[in-house]
Amino acid sequence: MIGTLINCAAIVAGSLLGMLFRKGMNKRISDTVMQGVGLCVMLIGLKGALETKNTLLMILSIVIGGVAGSLIDIDEKMNRLGAFAQRKLSREGEDNTFAQGFVTASLVYCVGAMAVVGALDSGIRGDHSTLIAKAALDGITAIVFASSLGIGVMLSAVPVLIYQGAIALLGTAIAPLLSDIVVLEMSAVGGLLIVGIGVNMLLNEKIKVANLLPAILIPFIYYPLYNLIMG
Repeated sequence: MIGTLINCAAIVAGSLLGMLFRKGMNKRISDTVMQGVGLCVMLIGLKGALETKNTLLMILSIVIGGVAGSLIDIDEKMNRLGAFAQRKLSREGEDNTFAQGFVTASLVYCVGAMAVVGALDSGIRGDHSTLIAKAALDGITAIVFASSLGIGVMLSAVPVLIYQGAIALLGTAIAPLLSDIVVLEMSAVGGLLIVGIGVNMLLNEKIKVANLLPAILIPFIYYPLYNLIMG
């Protein structure tokens, strides 16, 4: 858990620093920064999504994951959590980007390959180097996110702690199922979801990316079943 705790601390520190920059920005600058961040998020997502070796699996993952996520309505639950935290932690009259910052940052920090591989290395081998590198990247990203989306970005440290912590603690049990191709395809699906986040930020659309989160698990289920049936 040491690597995960360092990662969470970096997100909190980056968010606090980003809030200092935010205080000096007027709305015109903030909107421009938001659009720039949206472009960068889309680039990050595209780089991950284009790594896929199985486009059909990605399509199936999005469809099946979207159905499952919509039935659970993950997006609504995450937004409710963000709105609840906003009511408790924000002063009256502050902008309403708290929930958006929480949801956006949570998704970006949790769906990448480094979160999975780093947590496994941390839990199984006690090697925290990948998560420490991720912490540096997430801390910088948190500065940018918080400067445009506000303090809600800091709350994303909680799902990061739960997600990466669970992978680290369950590492020995799930490692045999996470072959290189499984991690690659999970990351590619996650990259496509990050593109959706970028579209939301850039065009002010409302793609319910959180409802697509179960799609990341489909390669994890697909390849062991495929090997069992075909092997």
